[in-house]
Amino acid sequence: MHAAAALLIDFGSTYTKLRAIDLDRRIVLASGQGPSTVTTDISVGMRVALEDLRRRLGRLPRFRYRLGSSSAAGGLRMVTVGLVRELTAEAARRAALGAGAKLVGTYAYRLTAADMASIQGLGPDILLLAGGTDGGNSEVILHNARMLGSGTLDCPIVYAGNRAAWDAAKDLLAGKMAVCAENVMPEFNVLNIEPARAAIREIFLERIVHAKGIDRARDECDAVLMPTPAAVMDGARLLADGHGSASGLGDLVVVDPGGATTDVHSVASGQPRVPGVVQRGLPEPRVKRTVEGDLGMRHNAAAIGEMAGIPALAADARLPEGTVSRLIGELAQDVDRLPHDAEERALDRALARAALRCAMKRHCGSVETVYTAFGPATAQTGKDLSGVEVVVGTGGVIAHSRAPLELLETVVADPTEPESLRPRDPRFLVDREYLLYACGLLAGAEPEAALELALKYLKPPTEVLADDVAANG
Repeated sequence: MHAAAALLIDFGSTYTKLRAIDLDRRIVLASGQGPSTVTTDISVGMRVALEDLRRRLGRLPRFRYRLGSSSAAGGLRMVTVGLVRELTAEAARRAALGAGAKLVGTYAYRLTAADMASIQGLGPDILLLAGGTDGGNSEVILHNARMLGSGTLDCPIVYAGNRAAWDAAKDLLAGKMAVCAENVMPEFNVLNIEPARAAIREIFLERIVHAKGIDRARDECDAVLMPTPAAVMDGARLLADGHGSASGLGDLVVVDPGGATTDVHSVASGQPRVPGVVQRGLPEPRVKRTVEGDLGMRHNAAAIGEMAGIPALAADARLPEGTVSRLIGELAQDVDRLPHDAEERALDRALARAALRCAMKRHCGSVETVYTAFGPATAQTGKDLSGVEVVVGTGGVIAHSRAPLELLETVVADPTEPESLRPRDPRFLVDREYLLYACGLLAGAEPEAALELALKYLKPPTEVLADDVAANG
């Protein structure tokens, strides 16, 4: 057996997925999965997944590490509250997404009774309260602290607003579980989201893992370290930056189309690449995640149809418009449905392409001509990712595709939309073994092994297709 092995676990909403890694040889020993029995006892599904792994290996090795991430039970549901929607509220939103949260609500300005009822109905796991620069406006954040403190909302609150108002806010939040992190915007247009992200992750470890019943699997898992999207982000960061003397791939983008959302991660400064272009809006974090909740290929198939247009989807899928409309209606009634014939596979490809194209456009920045007192100038909003050299596709839709290149090519720059700063000429890699989350989990304990695994198992789409052809004769 293998003396140095690691077990990396993803407690997902539908399946608990396992990867057994040989740390010395930097290889995947085997994969296993079982149903995520999170509504009853998550350890039941974990044991089924372990039995699946045992069948594939013969017997289980002694694991040096047994580390998990989780998106089960709806993931880490968060609500953010800020002062100005474009400033502190946006900074809070970025902190939440960067912590791997599923953002279910964003509020700005003074909370009303209707807002409080809405937040209560969303059932967040954590609320992030921001507002005001340090020493700046404190009236709004104290009003919001008073509303939250007197309400019936029962979830941890991370205060990441005006530092000068924390003492008063703490009194208003008495009786709630509230912690203070550094201000997400200590000065105007200055972002400081890492401390809030760290506080969110700490609460996830201390409270949410227990609240969702994930700690019931402690006999088979040493620690659940983070939400799964945060593990993917940590894997992407390691893959981009490398470790020690081992080089990474440099600036990159990770795209992850799923049934409920389409996520995009970028590891790049995103600064203007063309001299003379002026950056507008909030500064962009180098490691950024966006989550498009209206672009899930199952839960939001109808929304993708409206966004892309049924005629365009039908043309892409080479199906009659009536067939596309009928199939989208059927998906809305059965969001767990998998494609089982040529028509449904064709529609799946078209939905994925539309979701990826739109999600990438939203994630990337854009340029426009603005007119100043000194004449016209080019202004950039968001990140310039036109020079990114690597795009990685992960998630089941891409990993299981017979033609992943057809999906990934939709994220590149389009000459008909010259204002969009999407990658112009990247090379593509496919996370066929679903390893990015595992590498992110392993990055803290064995970064060199995690990096080598990622570099070894991420393959160009042409190699993935060749493997399929060889396997199927």
